Amino acid sequence: MTLWWLAYPLLGVFAGFVAGLFGVGGGLTIVPLLFMLFAAQNFPVEHAMHLALGSSMATIVLTSIASTRAHHAHGAVRWDIVRSFAPGLVLGTLGGSFIAAWIPTRPLAMVFTAIVYYAAIQMMLDFKPKPHRQIPGTAGMVVAGGTIGVVSSLVAAGGGFLSIPFMVFCNVAIHNAVGTSAALGFPIAVAGTIGYIASGLKASGLPAYSLGYIYLPAFIGVVAVSFLMAPVGARLAHRLPVKQLKRGFGVFLALLATKMLHGLLS
Repeated sequence: MTLWWLAYPLLGVFAGFVAGLFGVGGGLTIVPLLFMLFAAQNFPVEHAMHLALGSSMATIVLTSIASTRAHHAHGAVRWDIVRSFAPGLVLGTLGGSFIAAWIPTRPLAMVFTAIVYYAAIQMMLDFKPKPHRQIPGTAGMVVAGGTIGVVSSLVAAGGGFLSIPFMVFCNVAIHNAVGTSAALGFPIAVAGTIGYIASGLKASGLPAYSLGYIYLPAFIGVVAVSFLMAPVGARLAHRLPVKQLKRGFGVFLALLATKMLHGLLS
């Protein structure tokens, strides 16, 4: 065990709370911080971003379960939407994880920061599209799920920054959209984890304790704590002024993305 491993549970406290509170997978915060930690440990440059994405995606598997249970207890999960979304999410996320493995670290990190900036602006503006239609049919849900899955795999997130606005646009109440988004994080995370493991098995030069693109000390350290914190965030989502919190979190995301971008450019 190294001293670096002690940083991962601290990440788990924050990531789990954020995942439960906002219905996002936590990857938006975990990935840039893991990337910085991996760079500080002199992990191979060509693998650092892929390891951050894969390890973050793996943590969402258990975090999403804890968050979903808490939202389900409040009757906030629309399971009919989860079932119709799942096939597209799985296919999109699995394919997206293999695409991410082919992209070199620097351009992949650039794509990540651009998506994080979008999510940050969305949260700062508290963007909620006006309801214009109902949930689409099977074909529409597969296409929407596939698109969300691909983007989610590139940022190792649960897709809440896309799925929540989509559901609100389709006339789903906001608290149901947040709860359902937490449940959607599970199929995204399972498919993404499988993809990042499979795509990294043949990679050379990975650090010890890696399973494909999953760095096991980071996964274990983060998930051990985030699994406990996600229900706390989910419960508070029904009590706290989430609108104000989202704006503050959006500012934090923008600063985090800027720090990561500065490191890449310099």
